[in-house]
Amino acid sequence: MDEPTLNAPQDAPPLPNDLPACHALLLELARTLNELQGSRQVLSQENEELKLTIAKLLEQMHGHRRERVLVDPNQLPLDFGDDPAAKDALADAAAEAQKIIVEYTVRREIKKKSKPPRDEKFPDHLPREEKVIDAPESEKQCPEHGPKELIGYDATETLMFERPKLKVLVTKYPKYACPQAAGCGVAQAKRANGLVQGNRYDTSVAAEIITSKHSFHLPLYRQQDCFAGCGWTPWRSTLLNILASAGEVLRPFAAYLRQLVVESDGVGCDETRVTLLLPATIPAIDPDDPRSRRIHEVISQAHKEGRKSISARMWAYRSFVLPINVFDFTVSRHRDGPYEVLKSFTGKLMADCWSGFQKIELRTDARIERAACWTHARRKVLEGCSSHPQQATVLLAFIQQLYDIEERAKTSSYDDRRALRERESRPVLGRIREYLDSDAVTRVLPKSVFAEALNYLRNHWQALNVYVADGRMPIDNNDLEQLMKQIAVGRKNWLFIGSVEAGNRAAILQTIVSTALRNDLDVWAYVKDVLDQLLAGSADYHSLRADVWKELHPEHIRNYRVDERRDAADRQRFRRAGRRLACTQAAGR
Repeated sequence: MDEPTLNAPQDAPPLPNDLPACHALLLELARTLNELQGSRQVLSQENEELKLTIAKLLEQMHGHRRERVLVDPNQLPLDFGDDPAAKDALADAAAEAQKIIVEYTVRREIKKKSKPPRDEKFPDHLPREEKVIDAPESEKQCPEHGPKELIGYDATETLMFERPKLKVLVTKYPKYACPQAAGCGVAQAKRANGLVQGNRYDTSVAAEIITSKHSFHLPLYRQQDCFAGCGWTPWRSTLLNILASAGEVLRPFAAYLRQLVVESDGVGCDETRVTLLLPATIPAIDPDDPRSRRIHEVISQAHKEGRKSISARMWAYRSFVLPINVFDFTVSRHRDGPYEVLKSFTGKLMADCWSGFQKIELRTDARIERAACWTHARRKVLEGCSSHPQQATVLLAFIQQLYDIEERAKTSSYDDRRALRERESRPVLGRIREYLDSDAVTRVLPKSVFAEALNYLRNHWQALNVYVADGRMPIDNNDLEQLMKQIAVGRKNWLFIGSVEAGNRAAILQTIVSTALRNDLDVWAYVKDVLDQLLAGSADYHSLRADVWKELHPEHIRNYRVDERRDAADRQRFRRAGRRLACTQAAGR
């Protein structure tokens, strides 16, 4: 009986008969297998990255934006070995955290006990209108004893709402003429300057339009309905003309505020998109306007592409020294916009790591020092947490320590804050740098999401350390991101900007309104008084600054906003102190 044989494929090459050829074939097969294994790993990595990208997009579309991460205190990187100085620092941190917790708890209990019962009475300054509802005549008579005697009243108070009332102020100017000779002329009082010709609309109307659009985000067509409910139905063009006239009056004051921000040593910057409708004609280049060339180029290109609108930008500049916010409008995101605003600025610029800001820093020969935002860095680490949870958790814990230090420094002076950062933040930053260079993260695949976060930290490390040496600089740009919500919410209501001039006017008015909000002011009262003084010829811009104006008009300060912010800060300090205490106790075990 014949032995069975293996049937090889007919198209397969013949197997070698000598030993060297067999060795060569085995080496080739091993090399091919290694290449296939490497390709499999690459495909597997790409598959994981695509899954993470899809999950991230789905979260952005349907999920809640949430950047808070809860880390187990027992896993925080607080192992300092047997260093006595480190142990003393841990003990001091625990004592300070315990002190904050006790103070907050005691203060909360005292507040609860001393808090007066809720007063349902309406404010005394509100006008009262009395209405007497008498008993029926049959009830006033006693069947046995005759008429009843009035012994008092039971009173109830009901809050009522009346729509804002409009009124017309008729101003008469007596005319005096010489009865002996008509040629002597007519004498009359000088007429006050008004927003529009004929002084048809008071500054109170302009203040209402500005506040409604840039504080309450009501477009003009909705304001038309509001005024119609008060008995006056204006054309939308009328409201726009009033708005434009007020913008021209406020333009020099807004330029003054911009100059103050530029002259301060620390500024934060951010931007957001706004839709700009294209004009029918392309604006010409004005040699006296440095921005006109960029406007001409962008709009010309959009016309060639047949577009009806472009994505313009609204920029915000927030001083860290003065309580002033300034807005600026550009037709594109080109770095010429912020560079033109900051051309005379010298100091530290807190911004994201957009390449335009980096080029501005280089272009100014270190006159501007860029500071990077730790929130942006933390956000990128958080995105890589799903693929590398252990390494990302370590970095997140380190960053959390930086923010705990900042929380303790909030109420300190600039010098004390800088000293605290040098004493405590520097060592934490040093441990972050050591971890970035350690073997624990150097083997991370270079194309992973977590590797992008690591590269972000390494590439911008110097900018991320700038804040430590200056107590005026914040650790992040969160205040600017919150500030941009004023534009984002408004954009969802008014949808677009109709022209370049309208964009510039919106930046002027948003500067005034946003600065008033930052100082907790009644926007309407502030805007009206500023308009009144400017129309009266005042050039004392210093007294019109919101932070100066509020000292002279304390009745227009929204104190409930101040209280809300203080209570929120106290709660946050309490939470951070509790977490810090848990971390130090875990490290001491």
